[in-house]
Amino acid sequence: MNKIDVQVQPVYIADQSDPTNNHYVFSYTVTIRNNGSAPAKLLTRHWIITDGDGLVQEVKGDGVIGEQPHLQPGEGFQYTSGTFMNTPFGTMHGSYQMLTDTGEKFDANIPEFQLTVPNTLH
Repeated sequence: MNKIDVQVQPVYIADQSDPTNNHYVFSYTVTIRNNGSAPAKLLTRHWIITDGDGLVQEVKGDGVIGEQPHLQPGEGFQYTSGTFMNTPFGTMHGSYQMLTDTGEKFDANIPEFQLTVPNTLH
């Protein structure tokens, strides 16, 4: 059975942000864990980023941070990446397309998480 669990921890990067010009930078650390019974390789990523004004950006590409990790059952992979928005809050979610060693493709869901400047009411 295929079961890839994804957890994300976002962080606001104040020293790279410029709120006076509506430029807010966030990093996020993603932990991907293969809790299934079959080895699987991460092929592609698909992110949907929605800012506080409802503007949607889609990001698609091969792998993550230049890698396509191959995870054995019970194995995990962690990486940190980033994004920016024109509003002090928004959300991200998406999926990873995975490939089992037997050739089966499936999507691993990335649950929605919030990107929020600390102490910002919304």
